Amino acid sequence: MKPIMNITPVCNWLQDAKRPLIISGPCSAESETQMLTTAKAIAAIDKKIIFRAGIWKPRTRPNAFEGVGSKGLEWMKTVKEQTGLLTATEVANANHVEECLKNKIDILWIGARTTVNPFSVQEIADALRGTDIPVFVKNPVTPDLQLWLGALERINQAGITKLAAIHRGFHSHAITPFRNDPKWEIAIELRTHCPDLPMICDPSHICGNTELIPYVSQKAMDMDMHGLMIETHCMPKMALSDAKQQLTPLQLADLIDRLVVRKAHSENNEFKNKLELLRESINKTDEELLQVLMSRMQMVEKIGVYKKENNVTILQTNRWESLLNERLNSASMMGLSEVFVRSLYLLIHEESIRKQNEVMNF
Repeated sequence: MKPIMNITPVCNWLQDAKRPLIISGPCSAESETQMLTTAKAIAAIDKKIIFRAGIWKPRTRPNAFEGVGSKGLEWMKTVKEQTGLLTATEVANANHVEECLKNKIDILWIGARTTVNPFSVQEIADALRGTDIPVFVKNPVTPDLQLWLGALERINQAGITKLAAIHRGFHSHAITPFRNDPKWEIAIELRTHCPDLPMICDPSHICGNTELIPYVSQKAMDMDMHGLMIETHCMPKMALSDAKQQLTPLQLADLIDRLVVRKAHSENNEFKNKLELLRESINKTDEELLQVLMSRMQMVEKIGVYKKENNVTILQTNRWESLLNERLNSASMMGLSEVFVRSLYLLIHEESIRKQNEVMNF
């Protein structure tokens, strides 16, 4: 079911909005001095940056730093008064929403741990009803597009039209360079479902370290995302949470300065004509590819019938491992990514098993 959401464009509610929208500040509010020092350095970079800080910090284990709580909202008000920056923080329940509204926080976001729980999201949605505060929704911890969509729909159905999604990556047991696997394909699918929904990337939580943040930030821009949420701290090494992934204000300024922001479209007729020809070639190739896949699945069904007649199992592990290794070797010689070809053949194998299972049970 394709979602139908009423979204107000960012330019209609954020004065002088530009791309990329930058949301930056410490992972956690720790002290008024830390907040003001960081905020003033960020304001010196650009007054249009939105200042973020975690007031309540959900933690997996007890006795870890769980945020300073409500007194941090007073510090957020001081930041706004002294710098003019808009402020944003995370909410996880109705009480958080009410306290933020009372203290005139400008933007709220729902964290990945909360997005995964429809009961919590609905509680927040009910507390937001009747307001028009902007709300950003982070992807759930698990790679589940329906949970992400469901959270966005609940908030939207509560009357919030100033809505955006935050892509912060997904928990994975796989060994990768990232703290959270980006799984860009899920973010792309969400944008396909909701083309009017602004998408903001959170490189800090994807990377888990400062070294990869420039790379992920540029990739987000190249994928036409609307903005970036980047954790920034005046003294990152002293941070009480997520110290390894927080930039200094100076590093933030350098990152913003180096970003290449490309357009989604070009008015150059020569470019558009050549692009159209190339896309038409892709369309023809895709058609041929589908025909090849159809032929392969027809052969799979014939093999399934032959196995059934001879009382042979569907899955033959040695054959599958041999075939996969051969295809990966061929792919390497053709300059194709091993990760891509492996993923492709896993899907083909899964469909082949399904088809042969149908034949066996017919």
